[in-house]
Amino acid sequence: MYKIQTLNKISEKGLSLLPAESYSISEDGTSPDGIILRSFKMHDMEIPESVKVIARAGAGVNNIPLTTCTEKGIVVFNAPGANANSVKELVIGAMLTTARDFAGGVAWTKTIADEDDVAKVVEKNKSRFAGGEIKGKKLGVIGLGAIGVQISNACLNLGMEVYGYDPYLTLQAAWTISSKINRSDSIEKILKECDYITVHVPLNEGTKGIINKENMKLMKKNAVILNFARGGIIDDAAAVEAVASGQIAKYVTDFPNNTVIGKENIICVPHLGASTQEAEENCAEMVAQQMKDYLENGNIVNSVNFPSCTLDINGGERIILASHKCNDVLNDLLSGLSEKGIQTEGMASHHMGEIFYNIIEVAKGSDIKDLIDEAGKKDCVIIARVID
Repeated sequence: MYKIQTLNKISEKGLSLLPAESYSISEDGTSPDGIILRSFKMHDMEIPESVKVIARAGAGVNNIPLTTCTEKGIVVFNAPGANANSVKELVIGAMLTTARDFAGGVAWTKTIADEDDVAKVVEKNKSRFAGGEIKGKKLGVIGLGAIGVQISNACLNLGMEVYGYDPYLTLQAAWTISSKINRSDSIEKILKECDYITVHVPLNEGTKGIINKENMKLMKKNAVILNFARGGIIDDAAAVEAVASGQIAKYVTDFPNNTVIGKENIICVPHLGASTQEAEENCAEMVAQQMKDYLENGNIVNSVNFPSCTLDINGGERIILASHKCNDVLNDLLSGLSEKGIQTEGMASHHMGEIFYNIIEVAKGSDIKDLIDEAGKKDCVIIARVID
């Protein structure tokens, strides 16, 4: 029986993929094998020694102490692309909202409820909230992952001229993005060219303040910045200053804070990017399946700290071996199996940087406990376990 702890409310549709006969799921379970969460901040949490896997029902993993998890041999999964449509629709909605002063107009109509002739007052004042259309405007998409690709393709179909920037474009993204997207080789070119700028990159040292006081000076005066990725990617203070001075037109952020709240032409959205029933279900289903496949088979798909590695199921016992900086321990283990006359029935090995991960399958009932115990004592080994 595997014990799973949930640190946030997780969609039942996802949890249902972990069958009750094999999994015990609770919010405050002791000695859990796995943890599923959404936005819970784990950095100050004492992670139980029993934990083998952590699954984030979303894309970003800034709330998880990845270095600590890797050192402890805890595989961390996320759900890339599962909430992409949800974010895409919100970004498009935000562009439509800023094209005309939608938010200002709605707020104003609440002030005229007591007028005798509301229709007359509306007709007299509606020009205050007029604007333009997004068709024909230029959209710059920084980050062409699952979300950025969907936004690019959708806005192209809405008649926008789309520019994309991503120096780390994956093969999968390259296959799915429209050939009509204009590829830019720098952020600066996008900022100079586009009317709308939307960012879809993870938050790290390389992306923090990726749009800042200096490069905002390159932007058009009618430009709108949209941040539905992560707080910190846009320099909020610089954006507030740029809007106030008329350097850019508006700033929309899904990450409200004291710097941006209440400022004119700054639209704050209460972190709704993935807040749809469909997105929550998709994310929960994806990470539950990934967690199940790892705990039961040792397979890794969509881990952020261990290499992807899968092995077809042949019905034997599986040895899971992960090491840091070297893979010599694998040769020692294989030699030990050979000396015992135990043949491997399947093997898969991959590495990511200095992390080596191996799945070895042997016949059920093989005498391997002492070999695994010995391997686990080596300094470079971070995972050594058997799945039967």
